[in-house]
Amino acid sequence: MNNPIPKYAVIVAGGNGVRMGAEKPKQFLNLKGKPILWYTLQQFLESYDDLQIILVLPENFIEEGMAMLPDLKDRERVQLIAGGLNRFDSVKKGLSLIHKEGIVFVHDGVRCLVSIDLIHRCFEQALLKGSAIPAVAATDSIRIVDGPYNTVADRNQVRIIQTPQTFQTGLLLPAFEKGYEPAFTDEATVLEAAGTKVFLIDGEHQNIKITRPIDLLIAEKILEERL
Repeated sequence: MNNPIPKYAVIVAGGNGVRMGAEKPKQFLNLKGKPILWYTLQQFLESYDDLQIILVLPENFIEEGMAMLPDLKDRERVQLIAGGLNRFDSVKKGLSLIHKEGIVFVHDGVRCLVSIDLIHRCFEQALLKGSAIPAVAATDSIRIVDGPYNTVADRNQVRIIQTPQTFQTGLLLPAFEKGYEPAFTDEATVLEAAGTKVFLIDGEHQNIKITRPIDLLIAEKILEERL
């Protein structure tokens, strides 16, 4: 049974695909017959029957996003909006369409392998603690660069941050009322700048962000194993 609390997912898909070396944004590249972004949207639509999606796209790709909607289940729960100059502005535009208290997920459009279990766990923790930031432990050795020198860091203290970063709307929306700062690398940093502590939750190593061609090959293999 769905929790009656309003649920929103701001899916940020404003990348330009430069590192992918593609002619169009990576979120629209083909992955086993469908755009990468399709898988992301479908996972959130299937996670909760009452979840509303706000899809943030580059302004010149709104039509391509609209063309993808007929292939989605419950596409009437997806609303499109043009993004801004950076991630902060794009998320802020998406949040501007939320007018009720509830829980909001902010997710990278190209993290198409996010599981429904992770979405559910983030929701439940955000209800209790106000936020849920998926993170996985670092598996490689970590070094901190300081000018021409570098020092080893304790990788047991390092976490790699993922999405969906999940929050109570009453915390996140006011935090985005201030202006952009270069230190804002994600939504957690925006909330922290507003004076609110954020809480991590176990992420998933398969929840990769598709950025380079090798990531697309990995995603294809994972999807094959899931089917």
